[in-house]
Amino acid sequence: MLKKTNYEINIARDKVSNHQSNSNMKTNIIPILCLLLMPLLSWAEADSTLVFLMKLDAEIDPRTNRYTELALDKAEEMKADLVVIEMDTYGGALNDADDIRTRVLELEIPIYVFINKDAASAGALISIACDSIYMAKGASIGAATVVTQDGSAAPDKYQSYMRSIMRSTAEATGRNPRIAEAMVDQTIEVDSISTEGKVITFSTSEAIKYGFCEAQVDDLKEIVSRSGIEEYELYEYELSMSERIVSIFINPFVSGILIMVILGGIYFELQTPGVGFPILAALVALVLYFIPYYMNGLAEYWEMALFFIGLVLIALEIFVIPGFGIAGISGIFLSVGSLVLIMVNNDFFDFSFVPTGNIAVAAMTALLGLIGAFIVMFIGGVRLTQSKAFDRIALPNVLDSKAGYTSNFKTESFIGKTGNTYTILRPSGKVMIEDAIYDASSRGEYIDKDTEIEVIAEEGNYLKVRQKS
Repeated sequence: MLKKTNYEINIARDKVSNHQSNSNMKTNIIPILCLLLMPLLSWAEADSTLVFLMKLDAEIDPRTNRYTELALDKAEEMKADLVVIEMDTYGGALNDADDIRTRVLELEIPIYVFINKDAASAGALISIACDSIYMAKGASIGAATVVTQDGSAAPDKYQSYMRSIMRSTAEATGRNPRIAEAMVDQTIEVDSISTEGKVITFSTSEAIKYGFCEAQVDDLKEIVSRSGIEEYELYEYELSMSERIVSIFINPFVSGILIMVILGGIYFELQTPGVGFPILAALVALVLYFIPYYMNGLAEYWEMALFFIGLVLIALEIFVIPGFGIAGISGIFLSVGSLVLIMVNNDFFDFSFVPTGNIAVAAMTALLGLIGAFIVMFIGGVRLTQSKAFDRIALPNVLDSKAGYTSNFKTESFIGKTGNTYTILRPSGKVMIEDAIYDASSRGEYIDKDTEIEVIAEEGNYLKVRQKS
């Protein structure tokens, strides 16, 4: 009986030993399998291609410039394998187009452009900067002559610059630089392609024939397929929520409201110094006005500086310089003018490439904001004092004379008495009569300090005076 038990125990021990050996063998096999599978896993990862899609389907301007900068930064951050620009534009600002084409040339990732309709002027420059150009049926590329806001050809210095960057861009991407120049200058002739007096604009078939298009395609899928990519992940870039909010604030309607709040807030703060809320509202509106335009490349430092210089001149006019003259008018002109300039993509007062419509919209926006500020000042202020919200922060009780209240503590009439101004009257201030100082105001005119005056009326403890001749 005991032997049998020992035998069974030995068998059990052998089973446990065999189980442990098998477990150890399995444990040792797992790392080996991982090592064998690693090349396969790496191959699977390498086979996953990320295609990054961005769209340029509007006028080339500071907003497009910023969109392109953010998009290409995102493509690099995501380590995209291929960037595709879907384009349909008639062109736009030369300086913004130059920024975009430089960014495209410097991008380490292969970048293709799909012209699904038009790539004119600045659009042609950006397209030529791409590694490959694909065009849809009926699309076109070219017509890169620089024009002013009225549609006429810009001065030769601008044409010369455009020719040079078109030529250098074509050379950098292996395309015919002479053809690229002829897209700008109508005086350049290219054998069998263009004649003098006409700039080059290629259709899809012509662009393919002369090396400015790889192939005619219908969509992005066909471009990717032609690149030898079978499996890919598509990422279509869109602006973040914060960038969309920034775009909202550069809407002319919103800009007009902000201008109204800025001017109205400054006015109410000057009328009731120390309250704090009006100037706080003006500062918030000013930040919301400046930052979006600055981020989109429209607001320059010198334009913002003009606004603050204007405010300083207005303050000097009110608190230091007597009367209201050159300083005050100049301050208003600089402050409002700077808000207009910020909305317009000028090059230090050079409006050669600013469309007339943009200038008109900016001026109208500022004007409406100014009118709105005046409405708020003179009508909104009255309604505010009659509102329930105002009653919560103001003393609603009236100390009426009918109830026996009076503010006149003088025992005799001062009408006809004379004295001297103790401070400058603008038109309010203080006067000295019989060695006593009283609050007074003129009839609206400015009266300098130490000027002889005569009392012409009394309003409670307040005296109405005029300069005595």
